[in-house]
Amino acid sequence: MNILHILAACLLTALGGYLLGSILFGVLISKVLYNDDVRSHGSGNAGMTNVLRTYGKLAAVLTTLGDVGKSVAAVRLGRFIFDALLSGTGAAWQNPLDPACGAYLAAIFCMIGHSRPLFFGFKGGKGVLVGAGAALATEPLVCAVLLVIFLVEFAITRIVSLGSIIIAALYPVATLINLLAHGADAATVAFSTVCCAIMAAMVIWLHRSNIERLKNGTEYRFGEKKNSGK
Repeated sequence: MNILHILAACLLTALGGYLLGSILFGVLISKVLYNDDVRSHGSGNAGMTNVLRTYGKLAAVLTTLGDVGKSVAAVRLGRFIFDALLSGTGAAWQNPLDPACGAYLAAIFCMIGHSRPLFFGFKGGKGVLVGAGAALATEPLVCAVLLVIFLVEFAITRIVSLGSIIIAALYPVATLINLLAHGADAATVAFSTVCCAIMAAMVIWLHRSNIERLKNGTEYRFGEKKNSGK
C-alpha cells in the first residue's frame, strides 16, 4: 500500500505539472492581444525573449508572470499531493519522501509541458522562466542569487541565452549547497538535486542552437535588430 501511495503521488504530480506546463502564456497572449502566434516570428520560440522582441514590454511582462506563475502553481500542487498521499501512510515510511520532492518532480514535468505542450502542438519554449518559478517557490534565496548572476552577465554581454545557460548549470549546485546548509535529510537532498540537474540539462539541451551561435560569435545580443536568437 505504501508503494502504491508513492506511485500515485508521483503519477498525479507528474500529470498535474505537465498539464500546467502545457499552458503557454506567450502563445495565449499573442493570440488574445494581437490575433497572432509568437511562434511564427523570430526564433519560433514561445518564450518571453521572443515575445519581447516581437510584441514589446507589456506582452513580455504578462508572459513572464504567466510562465513563472504556472511553475509556482505546479510546485505547490506537487508539494500538496506528496504531503496528502505520503504523510502518515505507515510507521515504516514516515514521509519517506519530503513534500519538497513532490515540488521538484512537478517542476520537471511543468518544464516538459512548457517545452512540449499538449495544448499547442508540442511546440513550446525553453523553460528558463519555468525553472525560475520553481526556484522561487522552493528556494527563494537560490532564486535571488541566480537572478543576480544573470543580471550581471546580461549587463556585461547583453546575451540572454548565455545567462540562461549559466544559471541553469549553477542551479543544481546552488540547490545542493542550500539544502545541505539547511540540514535537509539525505533522501531529500539527493532527490531534489537530481531533479534540479535534470531541469538544468533540459534547459541547456533546449539551448543547443544558441550554444552553436555562441561558439560562432553570432548569437543575438539584446537590442540588436536581428530576428534570430533565443
